[in-house]
Amino acid sequence: MLLLVGLGNPGAKYAGNRHNIGFMAVDAIARAYGFSPWKKKFHGEVAEGHIDGVRTLLLKPQTFMNESGRAVGEAAGFHKLSPMQVVAFYDEIDLAPGRFRMKTGGGAAGHNGIRSIIASPVGEGFRRARLGVGHPGAAELVHGYVLSDFAKSDSEWVSKLIDAAVKAAPLLVKGEDDKYQAEVMRLAPAEKAGGRGRPEQE
Repeated sequence: MLLLVGLGNPGAKYAGNRHNIGFMAVDAIARAYGFSPWKKKFHGEVAEGHIDGVRTLLLKPQTFMNESGRAVGEAAGFHKLSPMQVVAFYDEIDLAPGRFRMKTGGGAAGHNGIRSIIASPVGEGFRRARLGVGHPGAAELVHGYVLSDFAKSDSEWVSKLIDAAVKAAPLLVKGEDDKYQAEVMRLAPAEKAGGRGRPEQE
């Protein structure tokens, strides 16, 4: 079994925010692979289904970003999942818009949702699907930037990136993260450039 977590904030006012691209990704996976309707559980919303024969649980924490670990820790504990069976989809400001990188373990790099999961019983060894949204150029602008909606001009690359992450998902559920990353970027190529004002971090 695999737990795919989309990070974001609950409520209509946040739905289009850059910070909610994780929610967008798991919503798209649920639609594409015919998952069950969303239901409330584990301080979040969950949907169940299969991707390429692998039983998969989707989770959107409803605790707000800073406490995402409550929902993830509860779901992972209930199903007795190891950190490697947990994948978090989230907005990555240190990747240029449209870029994509997989990563396992490591620190939070300033992302409060990731920090909360690390502080949960899951720990830091889970897998991360990092969806590049770019950087506003200065640290003091980050909060407002990620809590702002994507611009209309962003809609094409956002749609392509999410669609690619969905289509390549069979590689993800097989644990082939390097191949998954390569396939996502093949399906949704983006120019390699620094995220708006600072160098891209791999």
